[in-house]
Amino acid sequence: MKPSVKRQLDRRTFFKSAGAAAAGASAIGFLGDADLEGAVQNVNRNSIPSELKITDLRVATVVGAPMTCPLIRIDTNQGLSGFGEVRDGGSATYALILKSRLLGENPCSVDKLFRKIKQFGGPARQAGGVCGVEMALWDLAGKAYGVPAFQMLGGRFRDKVRLYADTTEATNPTEQGRKLKARMDQGFTYLKQDFGINLLRDVPGALTKPLGTGYVGRDNVMHPFTGLSLTEKGVAWLSDWVAAVREVIGPEVPLSSDHYGHIDVNSCIRLARAMEKHHLAWMEDMVPWQLGELMKQIRDATDIPILTGEDIYLKEDFNKLVDMGAVDMIHPDLASSGGLLETKKIGDYAMERGVAMAMHFAGTPVSFMANLHCAAATENFIALEHHSVDVPWWEDMVTGPEKPIHQRGFASPPDRPGLGIELVEEVVKAQLKPGTQYFAPTPAWNDERSWDRLWS
Repeated sequence: MKPSVKRQLDRRTFFKSAGAAAAGASAIGFLGDADLEGAVQNVNRNSIPSELKITDLRVATVVGAPMTCPLIRIDTNQGLSGFGEVRDGGSATYALILKSRLLGENPCSVDKLFRKIKQFGGPARQAGGVCGVEMALWDLAGKAYGVPAFQMLGGRFRDKVRLYADTTEATNPTEQGRKLKARMDQGFTYLKQDFGINLLRDVPGALTKPLGTGYVGRDNVMHPFTGLSLTEKGVAWLSDWVAAVREVIGPEVPLSSDHYGHIDVNSCIRLARAMEKHHLAWMEDMVPWQLGELMKQIRDATDIPILTGEDIYLKEDFNKLVDMGAVDMIHPDLASSGGLLETKKIGDYAMERGVAMAMHFAGTPVSFMANLHCAAATENFIALEHHSVDVPWWEDMVTGPEKPIHQRGFASPPDRPGLGIELVEEVVKAQLKPGTQYFAPTPAWNDERSWDRLWS
């Protein structure tokens, strides 16, 4: 088509549209009040993000994902809904107590609302309410503006996110190796296994109880020292066990480890040194993350990368560990660390100081998608945990992302707005926690305030 003809058609289209609009405006004058109200109700107001308001927050708790996971849905006055997830094993109450602080707010003001509610977070799974809400706010903001969450975080550093699949302890190292090899056959190029003092339960002389006191453990609780220590026999036994695993999977694939049990810091050092010849990709949570000085002792004594972080809330404690040289890598769980933006801030701070970031995850596709968007937008990201590879209905919970979601050890964040997903109601309903409902009304939380009960 000649440019002059195209210009004429464009002009005709414009005047035709303008005329129709004028005619429509004139016709409104002849409509009754009821007709006018109906016409306005049919107008699509999703294109007005500045007038978007939160009207509700509801919960649907699923089981067997493989963990128990409360899903949250935040509704708005324009018909948009955003989805988030309280961290695996957390209580839906952690999200519901935030509802009264969110009603009437514009969900597109994600950072403002996060700063308003982050005081109600806390260690490990208690932070899941704040983080789940933050996920849902990004989902809503993306849907309101028509862009994916990773774009709102600054864009992608990668199109595909590398995954690692956790693999629980087997009864013997050969069987453990076969389980890990099966992951490789699925396409995974990064592996993790659990091993520790549980394997030594029936090995005479592997553990001892030395004198002394202290604090040991892998989770968020400060455990009084129980007196367990690895003997040289115990260290050698575990080293031989990992060597047998390596015989099956080969020396090239990255192999990381977790769950050592409550052992003293010197046992941690001896064990880490024994693992150097097996080229472990990292050793995770050897002591509680609060004990940064002890973690630094371990890191300084071994060439194996030391990693922690899945139970840390907000960037400040991550930054302290990075600054004191206690970790080679950080390992936030986005559903505990503060959500998408806070986790990106954590990764960016670590990157500027030469520390890489892996990400812990164990939940439904809702939180998984939030992790994918954050991982794609964070430069020093290494690998994301996928704890649900063996759950047959897991991917059926959502529509939106390309299926299968996991493809040969990688996954991609959807290009769709927000987190890029919608729930499949019948699948979620089939997995609801017994005695609970699918996004039932929650009016009891509309006016909940922490100070109300003080004056009632």
